[in-house]
Amino acid sequence: MSPIRARSMVIGALLAPLALTGPLPAATASAGPDPAAAVTVTAEERRLDRAVPQEILRRGGFDTVAPRFAGALKDAKSYRQAERAVQRHGAGLWERAVDRAQGRGPAAGDLSRDDDRPLYWARLGMTKELRQWRPAFGMTDRQRARLLDRLERSSRGQDSMWPTGSRKSGDGCAGAGRGDRDVKRIVMTGFDPFTLDRDVRISNPSGATALALDGTVIRTADGPARIETAVFPVRWQDFADGSVERTLRGQLSRADLFTTVSQGRPGRIDIERTNGAWRGGFPDNENISRTETVPVADPGSQPQWTSSTLPHTAIVAAATGRFPVYDNTSVKEIPAGGTTPVTSPAGPTPGSTAREGGGGNYLSNEIAYRATLLRDRLGLTVPGGHVHTPVLEFGAGNTTEITDPAFVRNRLDIIAQVREIIRVAAAES
Repeated sequence: MSPIRARSMVIGALLAPLALTGPLPAATASAGPDPAAAVTVTAEERRLDRAVPQEILRRGGFDTVAPRFAGALKDAKSYRQAERAVQRHGAGLWERAVDRAQGRGPAAGDLSRDDDRPLYWARLGMTKELRQWRPAFGMTDRQRARLLDRLERSSRGQDSMWPTGSRKSGDGCAGAGRGDRDVKRIVMTGFDPFTLDRDVRISNPSGATALALDGTVIRTADGPARIETAVFPVRWQDFADGSVERTLRGQLSRADLFTTVSQGRPGRIDIERTNGAWRGGFPDNENISRTETVPVADPGSQPQWTSSTLPHTAIVAAATGRFPVYDNTSVKEIPAGGTTPVTSPAGPTPGSTAREGGGGNYLSNEIAYRATLLRDRLGLTVPGGHVHTPVLEFGAGNTTEITDPAFVRNRLDIIAQVREIIRVAAAES
């Protein structure tokens, strides 16, 4: 998504080691948060102090997550114990969010179960605690960065795709483990909420869909298919650090289908045909901008464009839900020999330079570019591409409340339609 398009919406398009906003102070002999360490809090974490995030945490039943994690850190007497606490609480947060979204256990709050925001804000509460923690046993900046990275990955489902067995299933179908080769394997990714300085109430339907579908099994005309999901941050640096490749490298070779999902334009779903190798500079959740060629390994062999191999025709033709679905072939490019970007409705022309893929030039385009480039570099033929959901909108006149019936209905409809799109794609793959 281009910055122009993103600024014209109420909310715009989409998203490993955690990017820090400044150097970490040296470890001290005290245990617990150090008031002087507050300077290391990130732009994302600073938003936690606002009333809306606190209300979301309370009404989502996740307001005790960060305090309990802080207690576990305080009890850690060694770095190894801290590693175990981080992994346990990070994975536990992801599992709890998935369980809530899929109706297992108590809702623990009056927010609808499909809400992705409690996970987002609870994770930030945990990273803030970990960033400010000063253990008595001492810890280097590098060790802290490793713990932050482990917390990020485990609380996003990035390190738990394709377990040996499944405790989750859908459509009355048994879960599929590694040994069940009769069940197709589908990889799906979503994103955190973003543009939160514009409206801190924002939810991201792609992240909500990831929670709703993780570990579920869908019935297709070609048999059952199991979906495994992960959520990515809306931060340029994480992508430059290789978080997408690290998460998906071992997954794509085992998958029968993959789709990256993000939030796009109001009132429509786009199946993006082409992805571009360009970052357009729109600020991320750390209020950082990047305008440059998408940084990847081996840039000498980097293409300007990569392509979706999803079954576009079948998806567009299917009755998947209330939102119209489009096969979007348009890109913005600098034609070969030219200097000025132009819009090319039919896709890139030979020798052109990318300025926007079908999904723009923000992190939604970039995750699709990285995933399809990884597929191509691994020599795989697995079908995959990007789905842009509609913008998730509040009900008419709601400018202050964190939820309303229309907001919930819109999110549930988007989740259901993405699920059906995946079902159609799986049947065609």
